[in-house]
Order: sequence, then structure tokens, then C-alpha cells
Amino acid sequence: MSHTNVWRVVPVACLTLSLLTLSAALPGNLSGQRSELASGAEFTIEDLLDVASARVLDLSADGRWLAITVASRRDRIGIDNYRYGDPTYVRPSVQELWVIDTHSAESSQVFPGKRNVMRASWSPDGRRLAIVEARGETFNAWIWNRETEGVQEISLPSGRELAGQGAGGIEWTADGGALLLPLRPEGWRNEAQEEFARLTEGPIVVQSSEEPFLAWEALRRRSGIRSAVRYGIESGAISELIPTMALASQRITADRTHIVYDEDITEKTSYDVIFGRTSTVKAIPLDGGEATTVIESTEDIRATWSEDGRFFAYSKDGDVFLASIDDPEPRRLTGEEESKEEKETEEAEPGEEDEKETRYSVSSVGPGGERVVASSDKGLWIIEADGEEPYLFLPEDEDDDHAPRYRVIEWSPDGEFFYLTYASRREWERGLFRYDIDDRRMAELVRDNRLYSNFELSEDGSTFVFSAAPGNRPNDLYTADAGFRRVRRLTTLNPDLERKQLSRTELLPYLDVDGDSLYAVIYYPTDYQRGTAYPTVFIVYEQFFDDRFNSTANVLTNQGYLVVNPSVDLEIGYPGEAWVKGVTAAANKLIEMGLADPGRLGVHGTSYGGYATNLLITQTDRFKAAINISGKVDMISFYTDSPRLGVRNIHAPEKSQDRIGATLWEQPQKYIAHSAIMYADRIDTPLLLITGKQDHNVPARTTMEMFYALRRLGKTVEWVNYIDGGHGMPTMSVEMVEDYYQRIIDWYDKYLKATDEEDSET
Repeated sequence: MSHTNVWRVVPVACLTLSLLTLSAALPGNLSGQRSELASGAEFTIEDLLDVASARVLDLSADGRWLAITVASRRDRIGIDNYRYGDPTYVRPSVQELWVIDTHSAESSQVFPGKRNVMRASWSPDGRRLAIVEARGETFNAWIWNRETEGVQEISLPSGRELAGQGAGGIEWTADGGALLLPLRPEGWRNEAQEEFARLTEGPIVVQSSEEPFLAWEALRRRSGIRSAVRYGIESGAISELIPTMALASQRITADRTHIVYDEDITEKTSYDVIFGRTSTVKAIPLDGGEATTVIESTEDIRATWSEDGRFFAYSKDGDVFLASIDDPEPRRLTGEEESKEEKETEEAEPGEEDEKETRYSVSSVGPGGERVVASSDKGLWIIEADGEEPYLFLPEDEDDDHAPRYRVIEWSPDGEFFYLTYASRREWERGLFRYDIDDRRMAELVRDNRLYSNFELSEDGSTFVFSAAPGNRPNDLYTADAGFRRVRRLTTLNPDLERKQLSRTELLPYLDVDGDSLYAVIYYPTDYQRGTAYPTVFIVYEQFFDDRFNSTANVLTNQGYLVVNPSVDLEIGYPGEAWVKGVTAAANKLIEMGLADPGRLGVHGTSYGGYATNLLITQTDRFKAAINISGKVDMISFYTDSPRLGVRNIHAPEKSQDRIGATLWEQPQKYIAHSAIMYADRIDTPLLLITGKQDHNVPARTTMEMFYALRRLGKTVEWVNYIDGGHGMPTMSVEMVEDYYQRIIDWYDKYLKATDEEDSET
């Protein structure tokens, strides 16, 4: 079939019904880059704890029945941070389990009250729901009958334990007569707990370079040890499908004929990938038979699987290859096989760059492996498995950093359509598109300024379930048909927030010091009056664009603060310059607009944002208050710290988030330059440090260095250390959460809220 390399959008007139229906179903405005003015009662710390969110567990094959859990932040309080890294520990989290009829939006609660529901799976006919629940630190499985609302407990043999955490879920066979369950071997729990106790309590702990894995990584890897069994629902009989091994993942094919699983064959700790794994991928038929090897090793292959679970594609040296569980021999879809002479030349000249005109990366694989969607610096391509020339269906400008972002998320069951999410990077405009492969036509299903996420299409292709919300509002769940002509709201999770003051938001374009175009998100004070300059708090991290619901921002705006999320342009080797270039430029823009009071600027961040905050105030004194929450201050001592995270803190500066781009020994001066502790004498901003003593990500001891340095230098500093706390906001008790937020408010009030006398002088 011959095609022209063009795509077109369906005219808006064709979508009037769809958009009007959606407008009626969804709250929020359809135009502009500002949300509505705040009104109602104050949004408090107590309100923050009670904001509810929904988690989709499973959608029935026909799209009618949706299983979800609903929980608030208060429901997740009580975490024991001392147990971080213990594979047997189950974090406390209780939720309500609900089943919703997507045709009528009627719902029923499965269990009375709240339970720690981990996952759930619908039977093929949608009549029964298999549920995994944590009770304490072990797991129970249940079958709930939708028609009778009766519950049947699944009984396991003595000594066998359900693996309720980690990869590998609970699945049904095609006839609904059996479940596939992941089980732990006998003795697994005791052995894991003994190793955790050895590493944390000693009394003597010995580690050696002769061991293939770092001790904490070896312990973490125990969570993958399990088998997969077939459980007969009527008989209770168990038969083993996958013997006990280190399983990185397992999934059932859509036709429920095979289990595809990744057997972990990692030989030693990787310093190239955090908790890196190498696997052998195998497939085993559910009706009996031997496992066959599909991928010998994933070390050099990053496979993208089709939704039916049978086909996979990957890119290598810029070309695309396709294979399946039935025919695992990779088939080249692009480029030509190199000759023996060309390979020998490359081996002799390893430094030579491949000058391919187009280098592909696989984005998605269609049903039946008939086609692949791939990306390149030119845009998105469709690559047919039958050997047709790839065609560019969505051109993109590689030099435009603010080009819209498209991502393939779902395919129609027949593979003739696929769906893409859309997000502008110049204004708040998001949506969903559908691409017709035969007609080469892109149809707009919905596009407006609401926030959309978590699109899920039912197995039969008839029904979407998704999350949506206006700016700075919590999500609710909605359903729509495949053409988005009929949209129905399924949940109203936070009716009380309709009576609360939530901030108006605005997208602010600005230029950083280098003249690069960036964006910031403004959360206005709830008592905002035009012409008034407000005390302003910058909450920093990396890039910000969307006006998502931000509990911390809403607490602060209800206290009279303008809150801003500024973006920064991080450069490998020199990341520390980004915040002084980006945040101060955003401040200048806000001052010019008359929004921010130049004498009352504050800044804070958490984790990487805390690190950024501390670096920023070593380079400028224009901020009158700063808060570093769980942020490192010393890149040298931090480099090999946090043993429970394996190599994370080595990898971050060398290859990922911290962006130093070299080892400590290759570029020691850059580690010094990005350590705020080295420039503590230049800090004049009053600084609040907040840590958790049981933070195994950024240990409190690294932030502690800053407190004692500033004390020695006679600077204004306060250190709050939650003894049972972990990373970021303390989660041990409600009282600790309340204390945490009140201290943030009090710190800003102390240094940013001017007295009447000071106001008159200004």
C-alpha cells in the first residue's frame, strides 16, 4: 500500500458534539492561561491531609466495570522509616475499594471501611474480581463476586506465602477457572529479615569487594525471588508454572495462552544503571510445555512490547528490529545488514560515528506486530512490518524546545488506529488525538486547558477511563467511548474543596540570564488584589510547566503568599549556575509585573530542590528566607553515601540528575564547586534546614554539615531533625505532618511578613 507522507487534523466542526459533551462532563474553563479566582474558606494543613485521590486497579475487558481504590494522605501516615530497604516490610496504607459501573456511574464498596489493597484483576467475563490485600506484613487473596457481592478467600498450602509486592501480579486463565499467583518459597521471609537485621544491628558487619553485589542491593534483590503457580478456584489445587527463581517481571499474554517472564541473570552491581538488571526473557504455555527463550540477554536490548504481549521491538544502532514469542529471531525493519567488511572496518576504527540519516527509537508496537511507531529527531514514524518504507506521520522540529509533545498510549484492537496524548509547551493546552493509519489522518478527540492523565482503553477498544481536572484541582475519574462523543464523570472525590479557597494560577513565560525562553507557574494569593506586590515564595526543582494541584502552594497562598514554580535550564558540568540564572530572572519578571515584593522573596525545595536552594543562596543574597528540605550540601561526602540506595549517589553526579558528568577523581573541582558547604561563608539568607534522621536517600548527616558550618560562621540558621522521619515530609504521624507545615509557614512569616512600620517605610 502506497502512502503520502502527510497527516491532517479533522476539522473542528466535525468534533463539536464531542467537545460540547466533554465540556458538560468536565469542570473548568476552556480558554485562557489563568484559572478562576479563589473563594470560600481557608485551605488548611488539615485539608491537605484529607485530599483524596483514586488509583485505577483494573478495567474489565468490555470496559463496563472499573475497580479503584480511594485514599488520602492521612491514610498513608505511619511509615516506619527504620525499615527502609527491608524487602519484607509493607508500608501502611489503607484505602476504600470501589467498583464503578462506567455505563451509569453507580458504585459499590467491596469491603466495609478501609483496607490495604495492593492490586486487583477482573475475570475475563467481568463477573469476579481477584484482590490482593496486605494484612500487617503478609498478603491475603480474595475473589469478590460482582453479582452476589460474596467474597471467597484463597487458601494457600502451609508454608507458602503470596508475593504481594514487586513485579508480577494476579491473573486469570481464559476460562476463569484458575488464577496465576506469585508465591514466595518457604523460608524466604526469615532469611530476608535475618539479613536486614545483620546489616542494621550487627553486631559486626563485614563487606568486601570480592562480593558480586553491594550488600544492600543484594538484600533488595531478594524481593524478586518467587515462583508462579496455577491455582484452581474450585479445587484449590496448585500446580507450578515457573519454578522459584529471581524474577524481574512476569505478565500474561492478552489471549491468556502464555506467561512471559524475565529471569534475572545479573552477575554483579552495575555502576551504569541504578539497580541495573540483566534478564533472560522466556515464554511458557499455560496449558503445559517447556519454556522457550525469547531474548537471551537484555543487556544490550531495551524491548518495547505490544499490548497483546506477544511481539516486541527494539532499536540498535539507530535501526528497528521486531520479534515475537513465537518467532524470537529478530527481523530487521529498517536499514540494511552490514557486510563483513563494514563490520571489520568499524571494529578497526571504533571512534568513528555512524552517520545514518535517520536514527530510530521505538515508541510503541501495534497489535499482532504489524507495525511499529518510532521516533527520531525528525518526528514520529510508522514502520510497517511488511517491509514498506517508513513514513513520517508527525514531523517535529528538533531545534524547537517548546514544540508540542505527543506520546502514543493505546492502540485499537485491530491495530488500525492508535491514540496519542498531546501537550503544548507554549500554553496550557492538553488533549487526546487518534491517528487513522489507512487514511493518514490525525483526529482531535479533545483539546483544552484541563489536565489529563492515566488514559486506559478497555481490551475490546470500546471504553476509555482517564483522570482529568482543571488547573490546581485534584483529579477525578471519567469515562468516554472510543470517539470521545459520550463522556461521563465517575467520581467526585473532594466535594469539600468546592467550599475552600484554592489559588488562581497563571503560566508565565520569561527569559533567563542567557536569554533562553523558560516558563514558571504562578499560584496567586487567595486574597490577591491587583496592584499589590506580595511576599513571594519560589519552590524550586528543575522544569515546571503544568499547574497541577499543589497542596503546599495552596497552604502558602492561603497565608497571603504568591507562590511560584520557576524553571531552570540545567547544563551538564555546570548545573549549579542554572538556579541563579533561572530563578532570579523569574523574580525580576514578577517584580516588573508588580506581583512580587523585591524585599520579601523566599525560596525552598525538597531533595534536589533543597540542594538547589542551598546552592542558590551561596550566589545571591536577594532572598530573605530559605528552606532546604532533605537536600544535600556536600557533593564529596555525599558521593558514596546512602548505602541502602545502592549506587544511586554515585550515578547521580556521574550520569544522571546531578549532572556533574564525571567521577570525583576526574573532575574534583566540579564536586567542590557544587558543594554549598564550601561557600557557606557567602550565605546571608536566614536558612531553615529540615531533615529526617531515618532518611536513607539524603542522610541527615550531610545536611547537618551546613548547620554546624553556619553556626561557626555566626549566620542565621535553624535545623529541624525528625528523629523517626524519612525523606521529605515526615510521615510517621499526623502531628509530625502538622508540625512540618507549620514550621515552614512560621519561617516565612518571620522573615517575609513585614510589620506595619516596615510597610510604611517601604
